[in-house]
Amino acid sequence: MKHTFFKKLLIGMTLTSVIAVSCSKKIDEAYLNPNADVKVPPEQLLPGLLATMVGNGAGHGTANDARFAGRYIQNWHSINAGSAADAYDMMGGTTGASDNAASVWRTHYYDHGQNLLRMIDWATEEKKWDYVGVGQAIFAWSWLTLVDYHGEVILKEAFNTSLITFKYDEPQEVYTYVRQLCHAALANLNKTGDGVSQANLAKGDQYFYGGDVNKWKKFVYGVLARSFNHLSNKASYNADSVIAYANLSITSNADNATLKYANTGISANANFFGPLRGHLGTLRQGAFYVNLLNGTNPHPSFAGVVDPRRWYLFRTNPNGTFVGLEPNRGNAGISNVNDRPENFWGGGSAITTGTAANESTNRFIFRNGVEFPVMTASEIQFMKAEAAFKKNDRVTALAAFRLGVSLHFDMLTEKYNTNVPAANQITPAMKAAYMASTAVPADPLTLTLSHIMLQKYIALWGYNTMESWVDMRRYHYTDIDPATTLQVYTGFTPPSGVNMWVDNAGKFVYRVRPRYNSEYVWNFNELVRIGADKLDYHTKETWFSQK
Repeated sequence: MKHTFFKKLLIGMTLTSVIAVSCSKKIDEAYLNPNADVKVPPEQLLPGLLATMVGNGAGHGTANDARFAGRYIQNWHSINAGSAADAYDMMGGTTGASDNAASVWRTHYYDHGQNLLRMIDWATEEKKWDYVGVGQAIFAWSWLTLVDYHGEVILKEAFNTSLITFKYDEPQEVYTYVRQLCHAALANLNKTGDGVSQANLAKGDQYFYGGDVNKWKKFVYGVLARSFNHLSNKASYNADSVIAYANLSITSNADNATLKYANTGISANANFFGPLRGHLGTLRQGAFYVNLLNGTNPHPSFAGVVDPRRWYLFRTNPNGTFVGLEPNRGNAGISNVNDRPENFWGGGSAITTGTAANESTNRFIFRNGVEFPVMTASEIQFMKAEAAFKKNDRVTALAAFRLGVSLHFDMLTEKYNTNVPAANQITPAMKAAYMASTAVPADPLTLTLSHIMLQKYIALWGYNTMESWVDMRRYHYTDIDPATTLQVYTGFTPPSGVNMWVDNAGKFVYRVRPRYNSEYVWNFNELVRIGADKLDYHTKETWFSQK
């Protein structure tokens, strides 16, 4: 058996797993599949791996689960209320034999999993180090997304094909592995010669970075920055590491990591949030977010400041105003039917769950062919701002904060201007006026943690739900900003009383349970060991958010 660089890197793997892979190889050789190639070129594997980062043709990816997790942070809510099907509006977890909210799990272990390992192995054999580095970068991103979403996960035994049950590992082990993968990816992306070729990498990377390894390296540095930023509650938190990796990461919208789509008229190669896929019919914008941009948030810096970005992100109602739904209240929570928002595709009335007749009313990421951000320059700047703020470097924090807001404006006007009414398209003067408002402080001494986190929440809305949920859990939803004595997420009101899911026992949600159709069917004893058999397992605080 050939020991590739990647296999040497795998931490904690035992001799058992090596033997298992060897045995699997012998079986593959003895019983060749006459209908499929035994070995697939990396160029053909990579497109499917990239698609699954957001949402592939089968519906697996982070965008699928964002439909559920987005309700925890009040990005959006269901027009229905008070039913088990909409427990996520109540911070509830998945129950019964459902695989709702388990797409991240399936993506990591099934869609990525062996496919990524094979691509890395075969690219190593062919000395296509750029493909090796890209594969490791995707895996690092996937592992970090997985562990933050679920908590304890399967690491060391994950791809041991001789096992039918698997032991769970601690999140801190996964974090260590993520960083090791990132550094291995950088080492491979820095290699030249052999089978390395920008033109050849572009064949598999057509819909992400077009074969640009320099952009891939910035993406890897972004994953590293996230991995250090997520641990802000730990005594070991290192703000300097966040800043250093942020400086090496995406600093321009031209380098944003976005998934593009062929959009040939079939759902499999269209944007997951577009009307052709039809995945968001019952969801509407949340009141917390709308109020931030309407100028009705109780934070004194946001109160009275109308944000021109709302025309790019939100939908109006028959009255022509911007209103959002409250958690677990649905349309019924807005008594005036003409105040109820239309769906994200501009689908007529507030109760319309279907798509518009054409895309003439579709905006932002809710179009079939528009690119979907995975990591952006604005996110990186907000991480840098938070880290600098925590180390009391207010000058650096303010510069990064203001740049983060500016970059988000520019991303919207440069990439997502389609179908925004002409009178409401953001002009340089409109942007300048907002940048001069109280919502964007210009004095380092008036900048607060709330400013940073609320503007980051605005900038990540819709496309980066997973990262926003990490942020909100780091601040335990309702932590207080000592500078203002208000919540860091000012105006955010979690469900309570009858609007909190009964299994929560009054506690907030912190994780999603493992996928039912693998773990609860085949691996239940391990679930009992980690407490995942309990009805309130989804309220168990995640390691990264603990002090």
